Amino acid sequence: MAEQKKDVQVEEEESHSEEEEAVVAGESQPTDGQAAAKKKKKKKKKNKAKQAQVDKAAEAAPAAPAIPPAEEQKVAAAAREEHNAALSDPRVLRDVMATMARLAASVDPKDKEFKFWHTQPVPKLNEKPTLPPGPIEGPKEVPQDSLNLPEGFQWVTLDIDDERTMDEVYTLLRDNYVEDDGASFRFDYSKSFLQWALKPPGWRNDWHVGVRAVANQKLLAFISAIPAALRVDKVLQVVEINFLCVHKKLRTKRLAPVLIQEITRRVNLQGIFQAVYTAGALLPRPVSECIYYHRSLNPEKLIDIKFSHLPSGTTMARHVKKFSLPDKPENKLRPMRVEDVGAVTGLLNAYLSKFKVAPVFTEEEVAHWFVPRKHVISCYVHEKGGRVTDFVSYYTLPSTVMNHPEHKHLSAAYLYYTVGTTLSIKALVNDALIIARSEGYDVFNALNLMDNEPVFEPLLFGKGDGNLRYYLFNYRAPPIKANELGLVLL
Repeated sequence: MAEQKKDVQVEEEESHSEEEEAVVAGESQPTDGQAAAKKKKKKKKKNKAKQAQVDKAAEAAPAAPAIPPAEEQKVAAAAREEHNAALSDPRVLRDVMATMARLAASVDPKDKEFKFWHTQPVPKLNEKPTLPPGPIEGPKEVPQDSLNLPEGFQWVTLDIDDERTMDEVYTLLRDNYVEDDGASFRFDYSKSFLQWALKPPGWRNDWHVGVRAVANQKLLAFISAIPAALRVDKVLQVVEINFLCVHKKLRTKRLAPVLIQEITRRVNLQGIFQAVYTAGALLPRPVSECIYYHRSLNPEKLIDIKFSHLPSGTTMARHVKKFSLPDKPENKLRPMRVEDVGAVTGLLNAYLSKFKVAPVFTEEEVAHWFVPRKHVISCYVHEKGGRVTDFVSYYTLPSTVMNHPEHKHLSAAYLYYTVGTTLSIKALVNDALIIARSEGYDVFNALNLMDNEPVFEPLLFGKGDGNLRYYLFNYRAPPIKANELGLVLL
């Protein structure tokens, strides 16, 4: 299945291009079709020049003596026989396997350089996990002024309550944020979703940081932080970092490291020195790694847009039937209401207390994050004896389908938090699938954290092809398994 990953990319080389300079200067940009045609023409010219060099070298090289076809086949057969005989010797096979193991070790990601991250208070990839948990750096004097930006750029604090500013943030993220590896799907966060994600209790306007071009005031980069309480070995006041986004034509300007340093400075000014964030990329050093699983709700559409594929040996009709769901939930669920906040908070914190890394929610935060908002967050509760005993929640994150003649959007639900005391997690997620399908979602996604993974196989979730890694900033903690993690970041 296609996979979209959040990557914090800050290891790029310095370079300048005509496109970059045009964006900074505010000049009009070519359309996608014009840019593609120009790129294709340059590639063709480059390949033609390379081929001319190869042809010239071939003409100058002495001709190799021709080998008769029959003789060539004899030589190949003898080589195969010798190879097979060698591998039949256990000692040779053992040596081959040992060599392969050494080769694999030689490209261990621990050896990769991370120029920016090695300057930051994060654990090194090869650091011993036996070191005690705690801050890597203590509080220090924080600069009052923003960092210097390259010429042509300026810092801005974004007022997301301003409709025009929110339109700019939405457009920047829509056109430049997360894509799948094949550039077929791109996250399309709605403006109502962004308001929900960026304005929880305790949010600060100066933690919505942007970079504009001086020439035309176009928004070219963004990063955000929101406050949270996170229990690791103890409860920490942290921020969750999200929506790090740089205009795709400016990614060689090394704006990402400066954005990270600037949001760090602004958060430090409020006396908070730890953060949590996620990325698809391997950086120094994950505290946990999770995998996305996908459950088809509209299998025919998912195959048509190449999000998934039709398994060999089956027909579309059988495939659709396999993923069919009942019309109504099997248990009596209702949408969460404001008056359920106290009960949901108690259930949620009690459940999360068993995980090694998990948030601690206040009632005010639960009211913000879980009370349903149309096309943003859904939460359904189950009552027994007049009290709320179970709940399941999921949020909405559609994607734009790129270059498809019919389908323009992929409607996806993402499993948020699920707590069961009288119903099983499996029963609650199954009912969530039924409700989501009736609401028109195409796919239901979930991470294999908390107690999620055991329900995936019986509910026909398929394993995705990418990892989502969790990181702590300025805090050392031993790595944990996905099922020991109780934190979902948007």
